[in-house]
Amino acid sequence: QMQKKKLLFTKKSLKDYRAAKLRMATRPLHFGKVIIMSTLKIKKLNEKAVIPQRATSGSAGMDLYAVLDEPLTLKPGETALVPTGIAIALESANEAAFIFPRSGLAIKHGIGLLNSVGVIDSDYRGEIKVGVINQINKEYTIEPNERIAQMVIMPVSLPQIEEVTELDETERG
Repeated sequence: QMQKKKLLFTKKSLKDYRAAKLRMATRPLHFGKVIIMSTLKIKKLNEKAVIPQRATSGSAGMDLYAVLDEPLTLKPGETALVPTGIAIALESANEAAFIFPRSGLAIKHGIGLLNSVGVIDSDYRGEIKVGVINQINKEYTIEPNERIAQMVIMPVSLPQIEEVTELDETERG
């Protein structure tokens, strides 16, 4: 059996821990002996495009902006494919970009993503477009340069595939 370890902090060590935690947004990620420090390359495909940025140092996602020539009104239940005017290049096949809804748009206005979460593979170089849906019974207008979604870069596992005739038994079945 594993024993639970109790973490004890002195005032100084807690202060050091908090300072280190704040620096983590700009430091390499350490996974065992592997250090991951990646660069996300972003290309503007449209002069009106806004390069995604994190709102704060603690933000996991980078806001994506609608590149529209004019406002786009979504009627209840209506869908649209909204261009962002950007393309990205991830450094590794062990990374992918995931597009999530913005909670403010979803909660306040019922605007969500058509496929719940969009996945952008490391080898995709086309324009990022966001499929949106109006999920409530009230029209909503997306304005040009409005923040419409958020993009999070995360590691992905690329296991070897092995077909088997049996799987090991577990308690859950």
